[in-house]
This record gives sequence, structure tokens and C-alpha cells, in this order.
Amino acid sequence: MIENNDSNEYFSFFTETETLSILPKTILLEEGKVADRLYLIRKGCLRLFFYNEGKDMTFQFFFEGDFVASFDSLYKRQPSLFFLESIELTEVSMIKRDDFYNLIEMIPSLRKKYEEKLIERFHVYQQLFLSRIKNTPQQRYEELLKERPDIIRRVPQHYIASYLGITPVSLSRIRNRR
Repeated sequence: MIENNDSNEYFSFFTETETLSILPKTILLEEGKVADRLYLIRKGCLRLFFYNEGKDMTFQFFFEGDFVASFDSLYKRQPSLFFLESIELTEVSMIKRDDFYNLIEMIPSLRKKYEEKLIERFHVYQQLFLSRIKNTPQQRYEELLKERPDIIRRVPQHYIASYLGITPVSLSRIRNRR
């Protein structure tokens, strides 16, 4: 269910889109490939991740109303540093890169919404970076519980552990201490 009514109006701008139903664990973008599509999540959850020394490292989660792509790759037309994968059954509107950039040139309110989403994303990355430096794993988990309980409810524990920079066993211990 779409929780952000603000985003509903932006679906109507996506006239050049396809609506896709995506099964869980479907890769929408591979690391090393150039992103040529932007997704707007109608229902479901996606994650950005990469591999570091063979370990799956989740970088961010996305839910209803979020614009999702490897934005650096999409904008600069360079290989993506991340994979984009569905976590649960997900429905998205998908638009090709060039169609999207043409659309935001013609519709200032869509461009504004897109810029707001990029700024929000930058903020999340900044908070994650600072949290990894300053906070203990317990503090990171408590912060996630307080700030993003939707992640705790909807995302499997091993992805949450990866996102927090800890092992699933450590996350289990932290949860049991509560």
C-alpha cells in the first residue's frame, strides 16, 4: 500500500513508463552495468547492495513512493557501483533515463520532487556514514528502531545486519538484550 499520498500524483506524470511486478530477490541492476532506468515504487521494497570481500553489504532500503536507481550511474552514464534488488513482491513504474530527464525538464513540480528525493537520499547516506563512525552496533540498531521501524518490520534480519555493518549473530544478540 502506498503510504505517501504526495507521490501518488507523480505516477500520473510517468506516461512513458511500464508498470512491472517484480518477484522477491530479482536483480534490477547489476554492479558494473550502466543504469538506464529509474523506478518509482508503488508497492514493495528494494535494496541497494554491493559485495565487499565476498560479503553482501546492504547500503539502503527503498519503499513505497521512493524513486530508485543508481543515481550516479544514471546521471553520469558510468557503471553502477551497486546492485539493485527486490526484497519482497514489488510493483514499480519504470521509466527510461532519457524519457525521465525530458519529463523533469517539462514538469517543474516533478523536478522539484526528484531533487527533494535526492537530498533525502544524501541525508540518509550522511547519517549512515556518521553512525558507522560514531555509534556502537547497539546504538545503530536502537537508532534504526526509532527512526525507521518499517525496516525492522519488513526487511529480513540478515539484510538489516548487513545494513548496520554487523553479523546476523550480533544482531540477534542485540535484539535479545532488549
